Amino acid sequence: MKKSFYIACFLLLNLFAKAQEFIPLWPAGKMPNYNGKKVTDSLFNERIWRVATPGMYSFLVPKAENKGTAILIVPGGGYERLSYIYNGFNFAKWYNSIGVNVFVLIHRLPHQQDLINKQIGPVQDAQRAMRIIRANAALWNIKTDKIGVMGVSAGGHVASTLGTHAKDESTINDSLTAHSFRPDFMVLLSPVITMGEFAHPGSKKNFLGADTTKANIQNYSGELQVSSFTPPTFLVHAQNDSTVKAQNSVLFYNELLNKKINASLHIFPQGGHGIRLDDNPGSTDQWMNLLEAWLKEMNFIIPIPFK
Repeated sequence: MKKSFYIACFLLLNLFAKAQEFIPLWPAGKMPNYNGKKVTDSLFNERIWRVATPGMYSFLVPKAENKGTAILIVPGGGYERLSYIYNGFNFAKWYNSIGVNVFVLIHRLPHQQDLINKQIGPVQDAQRAMRIIRANAALWNIKTDKIGVMGVSAGGHVASTLGTHAKDESTINDSLTAHSFRPDFMVLLSPVITMGEFAHPGSKKNFLGADTTKANIQNYSGELQVSSFTPPTFLVHAQNDSTVKAQNSVLFYNELLNKKINASLHIFPQGGHGIRLDDNPGSTDQWMNLLEAWLKEMNFIIPIPFK
């Protein structure tokens, strides 16, 4: 019995591994915000430290289980690195189990020497990724009004910028320009939101660099950029998070309420800055159940086959 269980687990993991396809975001020679300097990919200790070819890994659900929903996951890493396995691939498994297609974003980092404007690199890649997903929606059995974004830690800053900044930073005047980059919903886990009083010091330093003018801080403080463009949002944080303070989520939630945008905020007593899929302390372990219930409540997951 135990042997059969291990064989089944191995086959499932093997199938999952084969489902990963890396999709480059930009055609050769067409990547915007590129200054011509060559960089190489840097991968160490299951984290990506430099990105030469921005793209996304796809985790598509078999047609029989596909709910027609998709989510772009932006991993964390303080704008210094991308924790793409811990913050990306692991969550992809769970989303796939509830019928949601997943794309894990590998975006350029602000410290890279190949960027002209270091701050817009990550959101350019996020906008382009959303457009690619929408452009291929029919091929992947995805509904174009059920494509969301999830951001973890500093990835939450990229995701919330995607959902608050309507300015098109990614167009290269190809066929994808016709497709919207706006997410239909956002899931923000322990997110970096503000560049103001409660900013995460590392993310602020790596993202803003020397440009800490009041205007730039305000422009990239998500709580100050909420508008009718911003989609419904599910926020999760731990009160004892000493890395990214819970006030980041509170500030964003308050502005969502002020703008009458549907939002759900969950601040748990425990979990620190390492809220996981499972085995979280105390009530924090309920956050995935709450997220699934919210996605269903908001009709982003409909329990009927995609047609």
